[in-house]
Amino acid sequence: MALSPTNDAALLQEVDEAVRKDQLDTIMQRYGRWILGGAVAALLAFGGYLYWGHRQDVVRGEKAEELLAAFDKVKSGQPTAATAALKTLEGEGNPAYRAAALIEQSNLKAQTGDLKAAAALMAKVATDTKLDQSLRDMALIRQTALEYDTLKPEAIVARLKPIVDAKDPVSSWFPSAAELSAAAYYQQGQYDQAGKLYGRIAKMPGVTKSLQSRAVQMAGMLGVDAVADRAAESLKADAERVRAAGNTDNGDQKGAPGAAAAAKSEEAK
Repeated sequence: MALSPTNDAALLQEVDEAVRKDQLDTIMQRYGRWILGGAVAALLAFGGYLYWGHRQDVVRGEKAEELLAAFDKVKSGQPTAATAALKTLEGEGNPAYRAAALIEQSNLKAQTGDLKAAAALMAKVATDTKLDQSLRDMALIRQTALEYDTLKPEAIVARLKPIVDAKDPVSSWFPSAAELSAAAYYQQGQYDQAGKLYGRIAKMPGVTKSLQSRAVQMAGMLGVDAVADRAAESLKADAERVRAAGNTDNGDQKGAPGAAAAAKSEEAK
C-alpha cells in the first residue's frame, strides 16, 4: 500500500530531524568542551572588564580628592605640603592629573620668583602628546610668557607660529599667542606684522575687554584702524537685532521700526 504525500512529508521531516540531532551530538562530542570553555572564558572576560571599569572609576575619584586636597593646601598657605602632594600625583601616570599637578607646581614656582623652574614644568605639559592639544597650547603660551625676557623675538614668533597660524579650527588660545607674537614682532621692528596681529585680536569675538582694549590701542598706534572695524561690526550687529525684533513684533511693539515711525508722526502732528 503506497504512502500518501502527507505521510511522505512527515517521514522526510523525521529523517531530517534525526540527521540534525546526530550532527549536533557529533559536534558536542568532538568540540563540546571547547565550546563550554569558550563560553566560560567570555563570561570571565566580561566580568573582568566590568570590574576593571569600576576600579578605574574608584581610582579617578581618589585622585580627584587628592588633587583637591593639594589645592586646599595651596590656598591655606602650605606650599611645601602642597608641592609634596602634587609631586605624588605627577608620578602616578594619569595624564590629566599629571598635567594639573605640573601646572599648579609651576604656579607655585612662579610665585616664588623661580621663573626658570616654572617654565620647565610648563614645558613638560606642552610636550606631553597624551594630552589634549588645547591644554598643550595653553602650557606652551604660559611657558613662553615665563621665558619671554630670556628668548629672542624670532624664537618667540617661531614657537607660537603653529597656534597663531592655525585655521581649521582656529586655536582657542589664538588671542594670547598672537599678543605675545605681536610684541615680539614689534621688538624686531616688524611693525606691519605686529599691527596685523593686534588688529586680528581686536576684531575677534569673545576676547576679554582688557586684551581687546590693548589690541585696539596698539593696532591704532601701528596704523591699523581696529576701532573703525569694531564700530562697523557693532553697527551691523545692532541692525540685525533691530531687524529681528521688527520681524518678531511685526513692527507694532515699542522699540520696533514701525512704532518709532508712528511716534515721530504723532510728534509732527
